[in-house]
Amino acid sequence: MTRPPRPPSPSAPPHAPRRILYGRRKGRSLRPARRRLVRELLPRIGLTLDAGPGAPLLDPARFFDGSPVFAAGGVPFSHAAAAPPWREVWLEVGFGAGEHLAAQAEAHADIAFIGCEPFLNGVAALLARVDARRLSNIRIYGDDARFLIERLAPGTLARVFVLFPDPWPKARHARRRFIAADTLDDLARVMADGAELRFATDDPVYLRWALAALTAHEGFRWVAEKAADWRVRPADQPATRYEEKARAKGVTPVFLVFERHPRAAPGLRQKPQNT
Repeated sequence: MTRPPRPPSPSAPPHAPRRILYGRRKGRSLRPARRRLVRELLPRIGLTLDAGPGAPLLDPARFFDGSPVFAAGGVPFSHAAAAPPWREVWLEVGFGAGEHLAAQAEAHADIAFIGCEPFLNGVAALLARVDARRLSNIRIYGDDARFLIERLAPGTLARVFVLFPDPWPKARHARRRFIAADTLDDLARVMADGAELRFATDDPVYLRWALAALTAHEGFRWVAEKAADWRVRPADQPATRYEEKARAKGVTPVFLVFERHPRAAPGLRQKPQNT
């Protein structure tokens, strides 16, 4: 059996080893239809980044250049070509099977979406949704989201989703959690003033961990005003299969929304958040 190609990924950056935040790369063998999508569609919407020192920072909107993604009846289909420029760029870190990302992209045709997922089976599942719904406002990065984030220009993301990430429950694996001081520093740099960071989990340990890290970071402000703000999923945010699994077990997930603090004006010192 011919093995499907792996998602496009950058060369490893030439610096010290980093925390590994994800688990396995591949699960069960892909069905023929999904192998075809990995072979034919992924090269058209997958992102490959130049690695190495001196590589320029990138405006993520340029990943959506208007080149045709689909052809129906011989006529190329491309939302990017039909309605530039994109109103905003949103990022999902670890999109799983892509149900949330595809639903958001379908609901917001004027927004460009980037999904990061190193698990090939999840990438293939999203490709199937992209193909079935003819979505041209999605790009896929099949590697560690941090490699992409560190290459983006400042203030270029309007929303970031980190929904039900692996909680890495064992104490010795805690450093593999995505929400941490270093990744929040990187997100604060690439998120625009007022941009939203949306985090969801059904794991109480990860919840405490994430709350501690986020509330301690001067770049973010928790926007919750009442209990329903974290107990109820935002109305414009479709459910994921991980949320449904949690509820089936009788577990109520928690939804956190943090806002990127406005940056200090040139020449002015940023006022500390808690003073």
